[in-house]
Amino acid sequence: MDIDSPKPEILQNQIKDEDLFKAAEKGDASIFKALSQGHLHRALSLRNDDGRSLLHVAVSSGHAEVVRTLSAVDAFISVVNSTDEEGWAPLHSAASSGNTEIVEILLSRGADVNLKNNGGRTALHYAASKGWLKIAEVLISHGAKINLKDKVGCTPLHRAASTGNAELCEMLIEEGAEVDAIDKTGQTPLMNAVICHNKEVSLLLIRHGADVDVEDKEGYTVLGRASVDFRPLLIDAAKAMLEG
Repeated sequence: MDIDSPKPEILQNQIKDEDLFKAAEKGDASIFKALSQGHLHRALSLRNDDGRSLLHVAVSSGHAEVVRTLSAVDAFISVVNSTDEEGWAPLHSAASSGNTEIVEILLSRGADVNLKNNGGRTALHYAASKGWLKIAEVLISHGAKINLKDKVGCTPLHRAASTGNAELCEMLIEEGAEVDAIDKTGQTPLMNAVICHNKEVSLLLIRHGADVDVEDKEGYTVLGRASVDFRPLLIDAAKAMLEG
């Protein structure tokens, strides 16, 4: 006598919440594809001890197939901008990790490109901090605001200048980044680049008209922040701008 196989609904009810979080972390999309729409709807509302959803976990683990599967659920729009205890939305994590595919999935399904976390940072801040040029381009093409400041007053250009990615800095400036934006310490992107000893970015910013004479709140100018061996290069670049 054949024993009837368990009904799909019974199997679904046997799946524990922690199993779903493990699947999201490991990238096991099959478990989500096997769930009914109703079960997926409930799954999207789950949160772990850090206030992170299954979507947060899948995104931060870089599993695009899981993200795509979850994004097909009608209720996805209600969770795509949900935040964890630190105010991080899935888009922040995707931008920080440099996963272009996931960034595009989230944006296509309603992710707020200018949403700030508890530190006042947007996805563009994180793309700039990590030097992800392609991610920054995608975010900007979806309306990311170039000159938003985080809680310490830094714009994405401040962050990009610290990474030393000249191509990214160039793109941000071309898109309208304020070259002499000042953070809460009075420092500009050029100062950030100089402090981090990023010569190529420093010279790029000067060529785009960055002020070498501005003083931060400690009374230092750009030249004052520069190392002894770096200072002559900055002076020559500034002179060339004046003479040109």
